[in-house]
This record gives sequence, C-alpha cells and structure tokens, in this order.
Amino acid sequence: MIISRTPLRVSFVGGGTDLPKFCNKERGAVVSTAIQKYVYIVVHPSFDMDNLIAYSKIEKTSKVEDIQNPLIREAMKMAGVTKGIGIHSIADVPAGTGLGSSSSFAVGLLNALYAYQGKHVSAKRLAEEASKIEIDILKEPIGRQDHYAAAFGGLNKIEFIGDEVKIRHLIFSKEKRKELEKNLLMFHLGGQRQSSSVLFEQGKNLDENPQIFDMHLAMRDLADAMESEILSDDISKFGEILHRNWLLKKSLANSISNSVVDKFYGLALDAGALGGKLLGAGGAGFLLIYAVPEVQNKVRRALEELREVKLSFEQEGSKIIYNNE
Repeated sequence: MIISRTPLRVSFVGGGTDLPKFCNKERGAVVSTAIQKYVYIVVHPSFDMDNLIAYSKIEKTSKVEDIQNPLIREAMKMAGVTKGIGIHSIADVPAGTGLGSSSSFAVGLLNALYAYQGKHVSAKRLAEEASKIEIDILKEPIGRQDHYAAAFGGLNKIEFIGDEVKIRHLIFSKEKRKELEKNLLMFHLGGQRQSSSVLFEQGKNLDENPQIFDMHLAMRDLADAMESEILSDDISKFGEILHRNWLLKKSLANSISNSVVDKFYGLALDAGALGGKLLGAGGAGFLLIYAVPEVQNKVRRALEELREVKLSFEQEGSKIIYNNE
C-alpha cells in the first residue's frame, strides 16, 4: 500500500497570468503558498485484478479506458499502471472551493502511482505531467500554477514564459513568516464551483478585450512587487497589494465575484482589514483576509456568519507518507 500526501494552496497575486492566452504572449507571474490542508491518495493492489476506484463515486472496471473519472483514467495511463489496483482519495477540504484541489489530486495521484512501481519522481516531473493531463489531454481552460504549488510546496514566486516555468522559493526570516501567517485569516463562504467555467470566461475576455489583457499585466507586476516585499523582509504593504490585486481580478469576468463575496469583503474592510481576495477562480469557496492582530477580533465579529478555517503554511510539496511495498 502507498499513501501520498499533497498540499492544497493559497494563491496571493497574479492568478490568471498563468493562462496560456496570456503567458504565450507575455511573462506571467504568481505568488502563492502551499498550506497545511491536504489531499491523500491511497494506492494498493486489488484482490481480483479489476480496478477499484473510490472518490465521491465508486467505480469497478477491468479496463482503464472504462474509468469515468478523467483525471484518474489519464493519470493511470500516464504512469503506466492500468490494471489490478485500488485507488482511494481523501481531502481535508471539499473540491471546488478555490484551493487548487484538482491539481493537488492529480499531482498526488501520479506520485502514488509511481511510488507503487518503486519509482521516485521529481517535483518538476510531477508538476509537468499533472498539468499536461489537465490542460493538454483533458483540455481544461486552466493555468499551471496549482500543479507547481502542490508538487514543490513552500511560498513561491512562479513565472510562466510560454511553455517554460520558473519557480523561486521565497525565503525570509522565520519571524516575518510567522507574522504573515498570523495576519492572514481564511473564511469559508460556502458553495462549490468548477473553476473551468470561470476561467473559460476569463480566457475569452483576454482574447477579445485589450483592457482585460492590460489588467493581467498589472496583476503580473503586483506579483513582482509582492516578491520584492517578501525578500526585503518587509510585509507592511502585503495587505495593500492583495487588495489591489483583488480589485483587478474581480473586473476580469462577471462570474469572479458576486453580491455575497462583495458584502463580506466590504464588512472585513470596514472592520479594519487591509486587504484580501476570494481564493480560486471565483464565485464561491474561501475568502482570504489580511488584518493585523489588533483588529482581527473585530473582523471576526463582522464575518461571524462565516466559518473561519485555520491557515498555516506548508514547506513540503507532495510526498509519500506510507510505503509498505
């Protein structure tokens, strides 16, 4: 039996500049962090040599081509494990809530399938193959930032230049990292949404509206600014950069924000928060808020209708946590 553990992620700025329609023309850049919320994948031999797949549904097939879950089917084909296995998945957070769960699932599944064969695969390869499955094979209208965040872990600036991806681990003092972690609050708005529907609209607008393209350029520049802020060991403008990024992002497509998101974000600002954003492509999921400790209880009271979820950074990417092969 093999068990992989793969972190989910929080994307701070630059999301959308990893879309092919942007980064094939201009350099894209995002700043994101892996968090201590995970997707776990269990892979083991099946008793009767059929494939037994358990996620939100249960499938039993003799042929990999008959597996209905497209991510699982294509990951098995990519890794070269096509029969006689059981696959089970468990996640700390529901899918469709803006934390990159489908990409973490893909990365973690590939990691487990390779480990099942006794192979160690690099984080770079896991990210490349997981993104190939979702973008090139399954034609999802998404970018590649989530696959790299899940595979590598840590707080990173990730750049996208055509097909090239550059990842830079942002190292700053332990004290400042703890301060940043302490200043970030995460609240569950409820609801689930397929990111592909939002990103399809965003990509269409990128093609058709030069102003939208310029907004992506500005978001890319904010990722550069946030990198400089972190590397200088100064996070005084972190909340302001988050806020500016969110104002740009919510203008990229009508489906990114809504009256519920705007209401709670406004309440947080009125209570003293310095910035924040909706995590993920948009519409539902988690609201990230940046607020110094002195005003956090006021922010919590303003958002008392929402469930707060503890946010902690994760330094490690996808890893095998159990192997009895």
